[in-house]
Amino acid sequence: MKRRSTTTYGFKRTASLLEGRIRRAGESRGFAVTRLLTHWDEIAGPDLAAMARPVEVKYGRQNFGATLTLLTDGARAPLVEMQKEQLRQKVNAAYGYNAIAKIRITQTASTGFAEGQVAFTSAPKPEPAAPDPVAISAARDRAEGVSDEGLRAALEALGRNVLSRRKT
Repeated sequence: MKRRSTTTYGFKRTASLLEGRIRRAGESRGFAVTRLLTHWDEIAGPDLAAMARPVEVKYGRQNFGATLTLLTDGARAPLVEMQKEQLRQKVNAAYGYNAIAKIRITQTASTGFAEGQVAFTSAPKPEPAAPDPVAISAARDRAEGVSDEGLRAALEALGRNVLSRRKT
């Protein structure tokens, strides 16, 4: 049996290089599961994620639940305060158990104390590329002989996806 050789030529994915560092940095702040940091926009929702971000998770002495500390600016703190219970339920749903018992809010300026610092907002998601008209017509031509309408549409979508992938 021939052994499969890797096709990465010694290169590694960026995620695998940064995974250990992100985990150590998260654990130093109490984030045993970094999912809360990496998926904050999905857990909190886009509106609340734009107003606040998680800073620290502290576990109590009796281990009856942790305290999640959120960072927000002074003007948005009352809005975040009103949504604390819903946010706690969402975070606990992401953890899969009642991990967070309390949420604490700290306030600071969104850009920090020095000028030129970055605000809380996450990077915008890239817009999907426009479909290639050549790939669309080629996929339509290849699925033309199929008589079932649903199957033909599925084959056209698959063909568009395969043909429009960037060549590396």
